[in-house]
Amino acid sequence: MSDQAISVPADWRGWVWQGGDSPLDLQERYLSAAPLQSGEILVKNGAIGLNPVDWKVLNTQVEQVPGVDGAGTVVAVGPGVDKSLLGVRVAYHQNLQRNGSFAEYTVLAAQVVMRIPDELDFATAAAFPCPALTAWQAIEKIPVKPGAPILIAGAGGSVGHYLVQLAQARGFDVTTLSSERHWARLHALGAKRCLDDIQHNADTTQQRYFAVIDAVGPEHAESLADALLANGHLVCIQGRVDQWPCAAFGRALSLHEVALGALHQTDNGQQWQEITQQGENLLTQVARGSLQSEMLLHFPYDQLPAQLLALQHRNFSGKQVILL
Repeated sequence: MSDQAISVPADWRGWVWQGGDSPLDLQERYLSAAPLQSGEILVKNGAIGLNPVDWKVLNTQVEQVPGVDGAGTVVAVGPGVDKSLLGVRVAYHQNLQRNGSFAEYTVLAAQVVMRIPDELDFATAAAFPCPALTAWQAIEKIPVKPGAPILIAGAGGSVGHYLVQLAQARGFDVTTLSSERHWARLHALGAKRCLDDIQHNADTTQQRYFAVIDAVGPEHAESLADALLANGHLVCIQGRVDQWPCAAFGRALSLHEVALGALHQTDNGQQWQEITQQGENLLTQVARGSLQSEMLLHFPYDQLPAQLLALQHRNFSGKQVILL
C-alpha cells in the first residue's frame, strides 16, 4: 500500500452490496489492497457507526462497500500525507462515492479525518460523525440570537440529539417535536418544551419561531413553515421542500438545506479543515462530558447486515455501533 505502512494485510473483509431487497443481501468478501493515491490514508477500523443513510442509498452503491461513519487507527499514508498521522486514532465521515466503513479497513482522503481524544473509545467516536456534524451544519445556518425560540422537529433521532444541545448552548429557547418516549431525554439535554405533532397541530395559540429545523422530511418541513416568524429560517435536513413555502415578500423566510455529503463533492480543503476542527472540538466536549453522546448499542461485525435491517425498521432507542 505505502512505504509508510505500520501493518497492512494484502486483503481484508468487507460487506459489499450487489443489489437485492434487504440489507440482509449484503455479502461478505475479501477486498484486495491497492496502492494509496496522493492525499489518501488507510484506516484500520475499530468501530462502525450505523446511520439511516447507509440503508437509504444502498441501491446507488452496487459493487461497493457501504457505510459513512467509522473510527480506527491510521496504518498507512499515501504520497503528500504527513507521516505523523501514522498510528493516530481518528473518526471519519466517508464519501458515498467511495468504499465505505463496512469493512476491516477503509481508504480515505486524509482531509476528512478527525483526531479522537485519548479518553474516547472507538465506539463513541464512530457513532459521532454523521449525526453530530450534520447537527453542527444545521445550527450554523441560523444567526445566533440568544433567547430566540426555535423548533426542532424529529428531535428524537441522532441528529436531534446533538441539535438540542448545540441550540441550547447558543442560548436559543428550544421546543422539540418527537415521540413522547424521547421527551425525558430531550428535556435533560436542554429542551424547554417537548411536543408531538398532534399537540403541535392542535395548539390554536401556536407559538411562532425564529427558526424551524426539520429532520423528518420535505413534506413535514413544509407543513411547519407557517410556524415561523417574519424573516424566520426553515432548515431542511431530510430533503428540501419542493416549492418556496410562502408568497414572495410575505414573511420573507430564509430556506436552507443541509447535506454533509456536499463537502465530498466540492472537495474544498478549507471547508474540510473548518468542519474537522469543529468535529474535533465537539469530540473533546464529548470526552469531557459537556456534550452528551447517544446511548450506544454494541454489536459484533458479523451482525452488521441484521442491524442495518433493524435500523431500516427502527423501533428501538439508541445508536447502533459495530465493533471489530
